[in-house]
Amino acid sequence: MNCGLEYILLLPLPLSPLEVQSSTSVGGAGERQALELRVRAVEEENRALRRELSRPPRSPSARLPNGSHRGNQSRTHSEEGTGDNEGQKAAAVGNSSDCVQQPVVDKCETIHVAIVCAGYNASRDVVTLVKSVLFHRRNPLHFHFITDSIAQQILSSLFHTWMVPAVRVDFYDADELKSEVSWIPNKHYSGIYGLMKLVLTKTLPSNLQRVIVLDTDITFATDIAELWAVFHKFKGNTAAQVLGLVENQSDWYLGNLWKNHRPWPALGRGFNTGVILLLLDRLRKLRWEQMWRLTAERELMSMLSTSLADQDIFNAVIKQNPFLVHQLPCFWNVQLSDHTRSEKCYKDVSDLKVIHWNSPKKLRVKNKHVEFFRNLYLTFLEYDGNLLRRELFGCPSEADHNSENLQKTLSELDEDDPCYEFRRERFTVHRTHLYFLHYEYEPSSDNTDVTLVAQLSMDRLQMLEAICKHWEGPISLALYLSDAEAQQFLRYAQGSEVLMSRGNVGYHIVYKEGQFYPVNLLRNVAMRQVNTPYMFLSDIDFLPMYGLYEYLRKSVVQLDMANTKKALVVPAFETLRYRLSYPKSKAELLSQLDMGTLFTFRYHVWTKGHAPTNFAKWRTATTPYRVQWEADFEPYVMVRRDSPEYDRRFVGFGWNKVAHIMELDAQEYEFVVLPNAYMIHMPHAPSFDITKFRSNKQYRVCLKTLKEEFQQNMSRRYGFAALKYMTAENNS
Repeated sequence: MNCGLEYILLLPLPLSPLEVQSSTSVGGAGERQALELRVRAVEEENRALRRELSRPPRSPSARLPNGSHRGNQSRTHSEEGTGDNEGQKAAAVGNSSDCVQQPVVDKCETIHVAIVCAGYNASRDVVTLVKSVLFHRRNPLHFHFITDSIAQQILSSLFHTWMVPAVRVDFYDADELKSEVSWIPNKHYSGIYGLMKLVLTKTLPSNLQRVIVLDTDITFATDIAELWAVFHKFKGNTAAQVLGLVENQSDWYLGNLWKNHRPWPALGRGFNTGVILLLLDRLRKLRWEQMWRLTAERELMSMLSTSLADQDIFNAVIKQNPFLVHQLPCFWNVQLSDHTRSEKCYKDVSDLKVIHWNSPKKLRVKNKHVEFFRNLYLTFLEYDGNLLRRELFGCPSEADHNSENLQKTLSELDEDDPCYEFRRERFTVHRTHLYFLHYEYEPSSDNTDVTLVAQLSMDRLQMLEAICKHWEGPISLALYLSDAEAQQFLRYAQGSEVLMSRGNVGYHIVYKEGQFYPVNLLRNVAMRQVNTPYMFLSDIDFLPMYGLYEYLRKSVVQLDMANTKKALVVPAFETLRYRLSYPKSKAELLSQLDMGTLFTFRYHVWTKGHAPTNFAKWRTATTPYRVQWEADFEPYVMVRRDSPEYDRRFVGFGWNKVAHIMELDAQEYEFVVLPNAYMIHMPHAPSFDITKFRSNKQYRVCLKTLKEEFQQNMSRRYGFAALKYMTAENNS
């Protein structure tokens, strides 16, 4: 029990994330949203009351941690202690006057957090950690990520599109630090990145005085400000405390786990480095760099390598210099590893602060409360990150020019406009997680490589395996999913031998927001991640012919794509049969076309979309032939990577590809039909957006308005040559 508990009990307790999950599992999306809004409202009431009640008595000598007077600023209380014994004493005292004297954190004080993160999987893990921190936090945050190039690309894009107020993110290149630790042999699965916490004093800004260092497999169950407040308990005399650590909860450093088990030297049970409080300024004065290096060199003479990466070296230093450590109560790092004593660390799971999944088994670890821990973790895993974009009331945020420009743009829109929601969608920033799964592909050196580009939502997931079987080249996919659906996709992909055998498929999650399917935004996200010279712009419900990847690469050379502006048209067909014997040649396709098994795409509902392809000529063509643009033409094409993006104003159903093809024509691309290429549209249930288009008159009116505005924009950008788009449309 902590000193602030009486404040919580003054109002009805808000639902925990776990309760939100269990309460909403049987309800609909609306019910879930209502519950989450209720949670937020009650949380804010509790926080406001806590702030009011937690103001300590003022005295002339009362000062802030930085030395300034308290004044009238509110504070955040923390549960404190230097170890298990002190934590127990605090619990025994209960709500005595000692609670008022507990160290505090300024309401608007920035909390600094450092995390080493490398690779695709660690990037996914760190998002869950960050969600748990953001869920509870009441202070500005500054994340310091030490990353490889992969994690930096993923996390910089994610935070840029997440746009969480009062959160700053900086990156430090781990590759530049490798030489600092690469001389240390390390058997731990974290590899060289598991040693980089040792060089944080050198890596982080010289004016940064303190930082909380976290592993990526951490989940917070409380406000991180409580942990930040522990810094004020560090003793600062000649034997200065510089490291805040929790005792190791396994017997590893006792050396009795198996016969001949010989761990690195440690003080007693040793300390776990999954959660560290670092007083950087004091560490630098103690010449930390020299201290740990000398210790590591000495121990490696007999130990030969580290088994637990940085943790072994931290413990060896502490063994020689016990005064460096401020021991934290064990609830700040409940370690769910094998042979653990973590269950002795707490009486009730509600006492816990930080859960550390530090076993290689992760969620499958043995613990009597593992179901509770797992559910807490899964709640944050699937928690809607958009809900974490809330402002911190009373704390001025640093100027975010992207956010300011966005707000200015949105404020200029007319909310009374019947098409306001359509116009707003064009400027909506969707949280985006690039490379959600491992990606490993280097384009061929002959500069002919082609990436298939497509987008999808959860209801088209079943197409992925079939496309992978038809297209052996690289693929870039944008998936429009909720946080919970992203985890369903992850389980689906990891359970598929077909998908897991492919390292050349980039999966980019664009998180759901708003009422429209942002089809062109998704296409643009997938296009931006193409790393080959050419891209084939397809849709997820089309299966390319077998061998199309190699055929397109040969066409690059044959048609001199590198030196000309061409869009190579792949003729599109469709079947109404869910079970189709896919034609293995053009001759077989023509036979099925004559038999009525196949049709030219949308011949019965939207002939204009593909009529310029000239299917009659294609039947007998043996060489590529050029076709002219016509109104409403929307073929599937291969283009160079530097071709224009799709126009974001078009969402859902209608005119999204037509506008793009018009732009290609305006930029004087030649449309060349390939005589031996084809793709087939597979049947599926109609999308939600096409249903809205057909049933909602206002939807169709707005689409027409947006189309006219796009054409006007084209005429302004391309001048007299673009007039044909206006006249062609009027004549069609």
